[in-house]
Amino acid sequence: MAERVVIVGAGVGGLVSAALLASRGLDVTVLESEAMPGGKLRAIDGIDAGPTVFTMRDVFDQIFDDCGACLADHLTLTSAATLARHAWGDGSTLDLHADPEVSEANVVAFAGPDAARGFRRFRMEARRLHDALDRPFLRDSKTDPLTLGWRMGWRGLPDWLNLRAYRSMWSALGSYFPDPRLRQLFGRYTTYCGSSPFRTPATLMLIADVEAQGVWLVEGGMHRLGSALAALAERAGAKLRYSERVAEVLSERGRASGVLTATGERVAAEKVIVNADPAALGAGRFGLAAARAVGAVPVDARSLSALVWLAKGTTSGLPLTRHNVFFSDDYRAEFDAIACGEVPDAPSVYVCAQENDAFQIIVNAPANGDTHSYTPQEIEICQSQMLATLERCGLTLSPTSLSVLTPNDFERLNPSTGGALYGRASHGWAASFRRQGSRTRMPGLYCAGGSTHPGAGVPMAALSGRLASAALLSDRVSTATSRGADIAGGMSTRSPTTAGTG
Repeated sequence: MAERVVIVGAGVGGLVSAALLASRGLDVTVLESEAMPGGKLRAIDGIDAGPTVFTMRDVFDQIFDDCGACLADHLTLTSAATLARHAWGDGSTLDLHADPEVSEANVVAFAGPDAARGFRRFRMEARRLHDALDRPFLRDSKTDPLTLGWRMGWRGLPDWLNLRAYRSMWSALGSYFPDPRLRQLFGRYTTYCGSSPFRTPATLMLIADVEAQGVWLVEGGMHRLGSALAALAERAGAKLRYSERVAEVLSERGRASGVLTATGERVAAEKVIVNADPAALGAGRFGLAAARAVGAVPVDARSLSALVWLAKGTTSGLPLTRHNVFFSDDYRAEFDAIACGEVPDAPSVYVCAQENDAFQIIVNAPANGDTHSYTPQEIEICQSQMLATLERCGLTLSPTSLSVLTPNDFERLNPSTGGALYGRASHGWAASFRRQGSRTRMPGLYCAGGSTHPGAGVPMAALSGRLASAALLSDRVSTATSRGADIAGGMSTRSPTTAGTG
């Protein structure tokens, strides 16, 4: 009889785990509280309301290939020539391009030949960090600094000794870009993991290289990726049940034994994967036993939340590409305000120009959706400030419809997070090592999702699903080997790998 696995949540991490495990012959059931798959990858009134940037295509190509399918048969993807357009209040603009030589020429025109030399050095350093950490950290199980060094090996020792972990991103960028606008542009990459460039290690320069290696546009919107992963999981044999909220992770003799739904149904399983923010587990949202299996996430460790407007209408002034950023005049003041629990008075604004004159507009905000109620008056002020930033940078938005999601909405969707969209913030040198790993302290209980290792973002969430499935399969083999080694009299030695780590 196939081993039974229950996966809580049909986000990217949960769906990837479901597809990979079902393709290996396990009996997989996915329980999702919403009426559709994708988690944060969702659309509202036809507008992408979640992640909008698709990178690391190879991660998804490999997942589909491992399940005997082809990504291109499920999604139509086009390589973006322009990675992003950036604008400032002084009227200046700068496009980063898929062709690095075009980007460099744009930097020369924007800030002169010295800036181009800094750009080349920055690109080389971002590539070095990405190459050094891709295999031993991003695509491997959660580790600690010493074990990371062991994984990197003797040839990787120089990189391990120079991971730029003890200098902030903002400080490091100053050695490449005297122009504060360029520091803003490349410092913005820390917001991809919900963090401040003033508090994030310079290690995260690697994100710039991830994007430079390719940004893909998904025909019909990013939410189509969630549907494609759900179809892949079902094709492999997984059962997906929607509008099914899980109230508790069950355990017997200290091991996960299934889940209890909000309607009182007990779904038995030998293994459980929770595709939710570990903060919800730690806060007891899935029962006391599961709460003891992970570490609590302190409120001051939360990543950014956001105010997200979904608009339809027209624009005039600055022409838009798919990804557009409009910068504030004072970046430090912006992040200082968020650190104090306030939405900035003059925020930077991201605009994703989608199909059919639709736009997703994001302003970073504190993750206080569980302690602060955003009033209509406050939202109206924030909206006026957002539109003012766009106007100052040369864009006029004339919406025919406009709705907004606040940290209160994201807290409802992701309880016990305050609306944090990226799990833990990447503040301080050790932050990346503090994320919850695939294994927990309860044998048979695993975690997946963008709030777990290796980090935030759609490809990272997919990698977390792969890592969770790999850990589950490894522990399954270890347990079987241990049982096979039982000695006379019925005594057996439990495999240390089945205990798991937080």
